[in-house]
Amino acid sequence: MTSERHPYLDHPAPLAFAHRGGAADGIENTAAAFRRAADAGYRYFETDVHASADGRLVAFHDATLDRVTDARGRLAELPWSEIRRARVAGREPLPLFEELLEAFPQARWNVDVKAEAALEPLLALIRATDSWDRVCVGSFSEARVARAQRLAGPRLATSYGVRGVLGLRLRSYGIPAALRSGAVCAQVPERQNGVRVVDRRFVRAAHARGLQVHVWTVNEPERMAALLDLGVDGIMTDHIGTLRTVLSERGAWV
Repeated sequence: MTSERHPYLDHPAPLAFAHRGGAADGIENTAAAFRRAADAGYRYFETDVHASADGRLVAFHDATLDRVTDARGRLAELPWSEIRRARVAGREPLPLFEELLEAFPQARWNVDVKAEAALEPLLALIRATDSWDRVCVGSFSEARVARAQRLAGPRLATSYGVRGVLGLRLRSYGIPAALRSGAVCAQVPERQNGVRVVDRRFVRAAHARGLQVHVWTVNEPERMAALLDLGVDGIMTDHIGTLRTVLSERGAWV
């Protein structure tokens, strides 16, 4: 099964994703991190979104501010007026996703929707900014991305959630499994709970359905090279310099 490639993927593969902007130095999901990645030549960024108590769409991974900022509390229970005072690593402010879309007009975004409350504000923002070609919506919840696809229609790029990835893994072994149509990629860890997810069989099964395979989060050059040898279509990394070097050495940095 094949499908026409979504404009989101209209870039020479393999795609290099700056995971949370390049999280290795602790300023993840900040404008400063994404600016550094853009200056290094990255055009695909991975981020996460939560909704604040007053419905603002915050680019942030965790449900609470506690781990990476100098503030405390659950984002879903705090208004944006309070969240905006928090500083990642004690120095960088949290951005709204709408600010990132505006600040990096050439970037394409892989957005992990971390909470159900963030889904409809995200789709409204994509509509308002006509960013259909710039955003791929993902989530661990297959139900959440399926709902996003139902609400937005075929203009929206989506990846598989956990259930979709499992179905694709079963299909790769010749075992019948239901799969949602309309996804453009499978975004997966190399291993899950000690079990290998990405191998040549999995990549072939995805490509047979017209799906790209993007692997997260890969920080070691040997693992990057091995995955590229398997034919994966994208790698997400915290170490943006390392991935750029690996791709450059293979003549694959665009």
